[in-house]
Amino acid sequence: MAAALGVVIGALAIRSKGIYFANITLALAQMVYFFCVQAKFTGGEDGIQSVPRGVFLGLFDLRNIMTMYFVVLAIFLAGFLLLYRTIHSPFGQVLKAIREHEPRATSLGYSAERYKLVAFVLSATLVGAGGRHQGHRLPARLAHGRALDHVGRGGADDAPGGLGTVFGPVVGAFIVISLENYLAQLGAWVTVVQGVIFVICVLTFRRGVVGELARLLNKPL
Repeated sequence: MAAALGVVIGALAIRSKGIYFANITLALAQMVYFFCVQAKFTGGEDGIQSVPRGVFLGLFDLRNIMTMYFVVLAIFLAGFLLLYRTIHSPFGQVLKAIREHEPRATSLGYSAERYKLVAFVLSATLVGAGGRHQGHRLPARLAHGRALDHVGRGGADDAPGGLGTVFGPVVGAFIVISLENYLAQLGAWVTVVQGVIFVICVLTFRRGVVGELARLLNKPL
């Protein structure tokens, strides 16, 4: 389902570039969110309640907390290895070339739109897999996970870890989630503090944690 939705949205979004691409992607995400809120089969604002965990692949009982943890960890590692291999494959090198100078990549005979669409669908598939197991972690599946603040969460996670790095999003997500848990006592001020930290990272710590390590080690991470 996520891959099919990625094909439809990606086919529309990749026709634009730069800030227009971001705006169109966010607009389409909001359309999907409002559809999920209004549709009856999603439960609207209440979501789908009492989602059973069941048995994964007929072998792993997800009702056990530790089993659930290791299954999610295995899925995360599989997705991360897939991304790592993709980035360091000829396909990933073409994507880098398109990112750096799309007209030049096109002049070499590569179909930029086709490559970007495949990357978009791969991203949608991985996000869909994550959302699928989010429903197992929580007792209900809510449409709020598709709201604008969640859609833009990826960029907020990337900045502290390091934009343009492989391990940056993982480290960034760990930092952001740790801050949320540590600063939970601040209540509604958590997002304000996170926003200040995000701005400081962007202005003074541009490479992020992994980016700075890569610079010091003189090795891409």
